[in-house]
Amino acid sequence: MGEVVGTRGKDSGPDGRSAAQIEADIVRTRKQLAATLDELAVAVHPSTIVGKARADAKAVLDRTVGQAFVAANRGVEQVRAQFVDEKGHPRKERIVPVAVVAGVAVAGLVLLRRRR
Repeated sequence: MGEVVGTRGKDSGPDGRSAAQIEADIVRTRKQLAATLDELAVAVHPSTIVGKARADAKAVLDRTVGQAFVAANRGVEQVRAQFVDEKGHPRKERIVPVAVVAGVAVAGLVLLRRRR
């Protein structure tokens, strides 16, 4: 039996690529692998991990502070609505009793302190 010669030529591999193409693919794959390893090294570096943890903690804190601000603002608006009507005029029928109770409380505290 004789040697079978493919139509691809004697310098080509089983997939039809030349030795130069295979070598170029190897070089490209090595460069991609090196870049991937560099990215992984940066990702697992302690300073990167600490920086990400700080950023995550700041984001959580910012979100929490924002939610607290919204809740406090909502509370202030609810209290304000009890003492001011829709037109912005004070509701004297609600303000006067609160002022009287506050005055009595302050007077009571003053009297308690004087007795001591």
